[in-house]
Amino acid sequence: MSLKPLLPGSPSVHPGQQTTLGVMGGGQLGRMFVQAAQAMGYFTVVLDPDPASPAGLVSHHHIKTAYDDEAGLAQLAQRCDAITTEFENVPAQALERLAAQRPVAPSAACVAVAQDRAKEKAHFVACAVLSGVSPAPHAVITTDAALAAVPANLLPGILKTSRMGYDGKGQVRVRTREELAAAWDGLDKVPCVLEKMLQLRAECSVIVARGADGQVMSFPVQKNTHHDGILALTEVLDGALDPALAQRAQASTAAIAQHLNYVGVLCVEYFVVETADGTLDLVVNEMAPRPHNSGHYSQNACDISQFEAQVRALAGLPLNPPRQHSPASMVNLLGDLWFAPNAVRTQASKTPVSPPWDAVLALPGTHLHLYGKLGARPGRKMGHLNITGDSVAQVRATTAQVLALLGLPPA
Repeated sequence: MSLKPLLPGSPSVHPGQQTTLGVMGGGQLGRMFVQAAQAMGYFTVVLDPDPASPAGLVSHHHIKTAYDDEAGLAQLAQRCDAITTEFENVPAQALERLAAQRPVAPSAACVAVAQDRAKEKAHFVACAVLSGVSPAPHAVITTDAALAAVPANLLPGILKTSRMGYDGKGQVRVRTREELAAAWDGLDKVPCVLEKMLQLRAECSVIVARGADGQVMSFPVQKNTHHDGILALTEVLDGALDPALAQRAQASTAAIAQHLNYVGVLCVEYFVVETADGTLDLVVNEMAPRPHNSGHYSQNACDISQFEAQVRALAGLPLNPPRQHSPASMVNLLGDLWFAPNAVRTQASKTPVSPPWDAVLALPGTHLHLYGKLGARPGRKMGHLNITGDSVAQVRATTAQVLALLGLPPA
């Protein structure tokens, strides 16, 4: 990837155009990337087959083709000066084809690692030599022989498909060899990774941005709470995590990015576990080659958001260390809220009804971000709410009020 910066508002490589950034994928992460790029003066192009995709609706251009469509990819390359992706399951081969014509970040090779749990675990093991943070004990299962050879100490465990698993999908908890065999059979014997089940004390994540020149900037460590495998709440507050563990998580994430020669925004998730001697330790779980739900708080609590960092890394601009100016939390808003009872609506609705945003936004430090999706349905990510304040106590108090108003479980 070229080290020459792509300056906003400057002439494009294409005559008659200004510098244009493209994104593969038209979901909410693409939408927020597009909005950040446009705020900085770039033109934008989205490739997504959905004519109502959130990013496509706000971009200068929307190419409505499949991610592997040759004509669509050619058009994207023709219109753009550099291209990124908003999700990890975009075909790596498509990124390779684009990279033959334009700078692409992250690279197809990096995305391919994140697409395959087995490759991802191998990368984490290699990085542990430098970072000291290892993945959970695990085994790769691709054959009946590998299944039979699984060590007994990995049970009970979680069987996860190597590819296409996210938000808790493609995962089965197993306690015995019989359950393991049945679960693998139920997953059609696709390649899987069995991870030993750990006693978790907390979950956290770190977002870094790395430039083509090797410069790395890190956001603060985020403490995360999940419900049913989906992120529900992120807190970025003093005291949320042990400072020594937070420093190790940041150093580990930088090492993972450096070892991949990664360019772009990268999120790495960690487990905080209790060891046999009662001390707390980190276990690296998985990575996402893109901005992440847990980093949304940065839009209102930092002077550089994760999406501006994504723009800067792609365009080769300086990656100044972000400054968090306010303690913050982030509440994930799923489509269930449009149907479930809350503090204002005491009965469940059979048709979508907007949650009480007026009551929520009456609380100090609340910032609503809806993604422009045309229909709410249970489990669909519809938006998020960032909460900032002058103190940790204020943020926690307001967060508790927000959760109560929306009818969500307390933190």
